[in-house]
Order: sequence, then structure tokens, then C-alpha cells
Amino acid sequence: MELTEDLRQRLLAASLQARARSYSPYSRYAVGAALLDEQGRIHLGANMENAAYPQGWCAEATALAAMRMAGGQRATAVLVSGPGPDIITPCGGCRQKLREFAGPELLILAADPGGIRQQWTLEQLLPFSFGPEHLKL
Repeated sequence: MELTEDLRQRLLAASLQARARSYSPYSRYAVGAALLDEQGRIHLGANMENAAYPQGWCAEATALAAMRMAGGQRATAVLVSGPGPDIITPCGGCRQKLREFAGPELLILAADPGGIRQQWTLEQLLPFSFGPEHLKL
């Protein structure tokens, strides 16, 4: 999927806004996610840590839950932002969670406060994935 520069910047701003609301007192590694749904709406998520590791949850999972609660069915793009300077990608578990609500063509963008650093498709980050269509009878 091709995103306009305006939409890319809106996703970046939203992800950084979500990152500012992260609850990460233990790792001090705040992550924000801005997920675009099939209706063109942006849903936010941030990582939420818990003293009882590993009971916290990731920014992407929070954004997916927000999308579903708002009536969204499919993710079409997601921008994940971290503190930098290293490029952040969704963890393995979040890659599979994203796969549940998107196909291999899902666009994933990585950013930090300095801007968008890189992008991939879900297929590139999770090749030969297993998805809901494998379970259809």
C-alpha cells in the first residue's frame, strides 16, 4: 500500500503522541503505535509494562484492540515509534497479532522522534506466515 506524505506524517505524529503516554517505568523504553484501518481511521497504542513481568503488553497490541473496539476490521498500515537511534520493529508476537488483522501486504513503518526511518511489508518481517485463512473450512 502506498501512503501519501501527509498521511505518513499524520501517522508519525499520532505514534509519537501515543509514545508519550507509554507506561514503561521498568524498561524506560517507550513505544508508540499508530494503526490505520480500512476506513482510514488512525488508532493509537502504547506499551504498558507491569511489575509482574511479562504481564505487560505492546503498543501494537494496544492499537489493534483500539481498532477493534472502534469497529475496525483490517489494519492497512502501522507506524511504530521508539526512542531511537536504533530502528524499532514489532516483536515476533506483535507480528503475528498484526497478521490476524492484516495480510502480508500490511505496511509497517519504523520511526523515532527524528522521523520515519524505514518501512517494510509484514511479509518481509514475517515470511511464510500463518493466518486466519489457514483455518477456514
